[in-house]
Amino acid sequence: MSRDALKTLFHPFETGVIDPPGEGERVLFLGAEAGYRLPEGFGASISAVQPLRPLYRALEAARVDVTPVASGDAYDVALVLCGKHKGENEDRIAEALERTRTGALIAVAGSKEDGIQPLRKKIGKFGWDGDSMPKYHGVAFWFTRPEDVSEAVSKLAKVPVRVDGLFDASPGMFSHDRVDAGSELLASRLPHDFAGHAADFGAGWGYLSVKLAEASPNLKGIDLFEADFEALEAARANMAANAPSTPARFYWHDLTAEETRDKYDLIVMNPPFHEGHAAEPALGAAMIKAAAKSLKHGGRLVLVANRGLPYEQVLAENFKESGETCRNARFKVLWAKR
Repeated sequence: MSRDALKTLFHPFETGVIDPPGEGERVLFLGAEAGYRLPEGFGASISAVQPLRPLYRALEAARVDVTPVASGDAYDVALVLCGKHKGENEDRIAEALERTRTGALIAVAGSKEDGIQPLRKKIGKFGWDGDSMPKYHGVAFWFTRPEDVSEAVSKLAKVPVRVDGLFDASPGMFSHDRVDAGSELLASRLPHDFAGHAADFGAGWGYLSVKLAEASPNLKGIDLFEADFEALEAARANMAANAPSTPARFYWHDLTAEETRDKYDLIVMNPPFHEGHAAEPALGAAMIKAAAKSLKHGGRLVLVANRGLPYEQVLAENFKESGETCRNARFKVLWAKR
């Protein structure tokens, strides 16, 4: 089921408040999600951009022209569907400004939870011609792209953050401005004598993979699986900078729906437990089941989780042995053997 913000985005076109782009025009759709219905008269071709693998696959299944990163320029229209990350929303508007022609229409929509009102006010301060419309518990606003966008782009485009003086990450990635405390706890319990093949499930920008390479310099190699294309590219750079001698492969992958090609001796994991704005422990449970399928017999899974998440039952049902390594006030480190 498509979320309301998607309907909010297309509502001004459906009601005729904005003329829909016609045949021969080109539309860039940033943050695109499947489930939209094009309004009558919307004949333009759409180039959709979605870096999150599950959402990308849904668009692909709907036969939408979609890529994980934007390309091209001089688009006639840009659509921006907001998500929960302020920096990412602003960066998408910056990208829309850079990739559209002068005079192009840029339309943005999101929900209250996406921070759409503060975003609308911030963009309004640039003084561009435009308007807004509330609908479906959200707001759509739009404006005309001016000739000179350099100042706006410099203020809106996201800037990579240097974490611990070692890693680069960007807004929109999990824990982009600091090492996550759960990952840090897990890193302190990684094996120091591991010499097999490892995988990092939900690798993010690569922190755990780098730490495993440091702890076990004799490991044969590590495969990083991550659903966020941009985070995976950051992990690639962080591994090259911090563990250049460790053989590493990188997979843009939805672990809840796509099986891995190889089997591993060890899998490390800090599974996500939020999907959108809501807590979704089933996401972590699905990744634990995927890990069970991806381990060799006798292989081990080591993961960290919030103390309140009920993963012990999932481990017991899918592994021969399992238990707890340690816990602190917020997190627990669990292990399981295939």
